Amino acid sequence: MSEPGRDVDVVVVGGGAGGLTAATQAARRGASVVLVADGPLGGDCTHTGCVPSKTLLAAAATGRTFDDAMAAVHAAVERVAATEDEAALERVGVRVIRGRGEMTAPGRLRVDGAELVARHVIVATGATAALPTVPGIDAIGALTNEAVFSLDRRPDRLAVVGGGAIGCELAQAFARLGTHVTVIEAAERLIPIEDPDASAAIASALALDCVDVRVGVRLEQATADGTYRHLHLADGADIAADQVLVAAGRRPVTSGLGLERVGVEVDSAGRIVVGDTCATNIAGVWAIGDVTPFGGFTHVAGHMGFVAATNATRTNRLRPAAKVDRRVVPRVTFTDPEVASVGVTEAEAAGMGARVAEVRFAHVDRAITSARETGFVKLIAGPRPLLRSLGGDQLLGATIVGPRAGEMIGEVALAMRTKMFTGRLAQTIHAYPTWSMAIQQAATGFFFDTVGVEVRPARPDGAP
Repeated sequence: MSEPGRDVDVVVVGGGAGGLTAATQAARRGASVVLVADGPLGGDCTHTGCVPSKTLLAAAATGRTFDDAMAAVHAAVERVAATEDEAALERVGVRVIRGRGEMTAPGRLRVDGAELVARHVIVATGATAALPTVPGIDAIGALTNEAVFSLDRRPDRLAVVGGGAIGCELAQAFARLGTHVTVIEAAERLIPIEDPDASAAIASALALDCVDVRVGVRLEQATADGTYRHLHLADGADIAADQVLVAAGRRPVTSGLGLERVGVEVDSAGRIVVGDTCATNIAGVWAIGDVTPFGGFTHVAGHMGFVAATNATRTNRLRPAAKVDRRVVPRVTFTDPEVASVGVTEAEAAGMGARVAEVRFAHVDRAITSARETGFVKLIAGPRPLLRSLGGDQLLGATIVGPRAGEMIGEVALAMRTKMFTGRLAQTIHAYPTWSMAIQQAATGFFFDTVGVEVRPARPDGAP
């Protein structure tokens, strides 16, 4: 496929989830592919994100010691990383070059002094943890997800700055390992991008694990003495801790890529601007994952990698380009209980003529048999174009809180992806007794009075 004067068809810059998927997909489609990486293959997800954090959560839930939990973390990372190494990529036709890639012109890259010429460049450099602009925070040795899994002893007291998904997950894990944990969140509730009912459920769960949750309060200053690190809050409180973990946002890794030289457009946050085909404003340059505004999740980075590689290697221009469907991106917070959502929340659906069908797990037989009745399924549906509500409304979103929420949300994402109306979901036979029967129960509530299911117009505050 390569042209005369071209070294390679596709160069992928970055070896995280998005970069690995893009490189593999391009190679499978017959392209010659080089992947340029200056860090460990697998990136943040494998080494400092999803894999270690979920392993730590699982170990903490089973009552393992801190040392045993960290040993399990390192073993899991090593095992997963072995499936993503250079040998694995070479087997599918991807050549790996170690180094930092810099674009010198469209289709031209410099890697540690060597030049590469390619038909297409896919930027997949991801993002890194960002420290908030708080006086003293950069001087107290605060941890981020990039360092917390390297701790060799359990902190007695841990302060977590940020009450989003990462902050809540690690707060619960460390609390279950025996650490006294305080979570500080500037917003009025935890995981503020999610349904308020879900936020309340997680606040209750963290309280049961003796986590001290401070919401609606701003961190003003950080200091340290010979014994503790201190976080000074706007309400006058002083939180003393052995370690401080910052989980309050991420910034794209774009420095040194040569974006300005090539003319690639970036937004005010420094993220590369792309459309739903993952193309930038420069022909032959694509961007995927957390380095773009579309990122934030490993599964999104992987999907974008698939889309970008498919489009970069497309030979039949009469066929439509692949696109990223942002309507159906599932989000999961892996606390206990889990929080999973897709599409719009109830508050976002208010004013759209949408209705909500909600079933609490106290009315779901599997939850009763498991003695895990805390949680709910909330389906959001609205009229379809032209057909309106004939045969049932179209699914617009869902929020699930429960032990298997992350697994259950996939069914709703598929229903939304295929534009399934609620009647089909209600008529689908679900095995009894399973957690997923709660989805069928909720969908049935759109059509009939169903025990335990409340159906109502979507409310602006989304609150119970």
